[in-house]
Amino acid sequence: MIGLVELYSFIDYIQLEKNYSNLTIQEYRKDIEHFLHFLDGESVTNLNEVEYVHARLYVTALYEKKLARTSISRKISSIRSFYKFLHREFDIREDAFRSLYHPKKEERLPHFFYEEEMEKLFQGNEGDDPLSLRNMAILELLYATGIRVSELISIELSHIDKSYGVVRVMGKGRKERYVPIGDFALSAVEEYVEKSRPKLMKSTSHSFLFVNNRGAHLTARGVHYILNEMMKKASMHTTIFPHMLRHTFATHLLNNGADLRSVQELLGHSHLTSTQVYTHVTKEHLRKTYMNAHPRA
Repeated sequence: MIGLVELYSFIDYIQLEKNYSNLTIQEYRKDIEHFLHFLDGESVTNLNEVEYVHARLYVTALYEKKLARTSISRKISSIRSFYKFLHREFDIREDAFRSLYHPKKEERLPHFFYEEEMEKLFQGNEGDDPLSLRNMAILELLYATGIRVSELISIELSHIDKSYGVVRVMGKGRKERYVPIGDFALSAVEEYVEKSRPKLMKSTSHSFLFVNNRGAHLTARGVHYILNEMMKKASMHTTIFPHMLRHTFATHLLNNGADLRSVQELLGHSHLTSTQVYTHVTKEHLRKTYMNAHPRA
């Protein structure tokens, strides 16, 4: 396959100089390798030979595979970044993808829970055994802070500041931020740390806040499993994934009067456009409320 040397150089660059997360690096590698395999099929033997026609053929092939527009857009962005790097480091032409338009994004509103649903989820999972206390702390913290699951599992004991009521979070691109924790979440975390975590730790020793039932560092897959079990325990049949609690956090803040800039900072979004999707959710919420409540709606 052509371009492997250049690909490895690019991976080193985004890992060592850009400090991208392992997940982001894997996505870049997968996207670029897919493109390089396509070039092999087109009998392209040199990255400098790639022209606009190859870029168009590649995107057409992606559409024929019925990939989502968001996936196609991500692949285009990955390859553009790769070619910018090639142009700077190896003097390879980058114009093939420069004039290629991203596909128009599908309008998808984020899924979230209503306040009544969250209350049912909390009430259905009360308990004083070690796993129930841990699970409640996870649920409370995700809902109270809107952090990503990758940020949640990276929290260490020292990252919780009880005196100021904040948690230190390492976000995308290794950007650090402090997020406030509400009283409910802080109490749940404190109770878990005092009564549950020591029992779950057993003979293991590490500083990560959340652990599994063997005392090992909790994984993202583990969090997903825990949340699904909590849904079953609360007799709720809606599908749940950790990001829904992030969506719920943002939506409830905006519904209750928070300004968009504050929500952007709390979520750790680099651009306001990433946060603005939640304004569509709140508008839809208002529309449904009006339709249900107004006598002549």
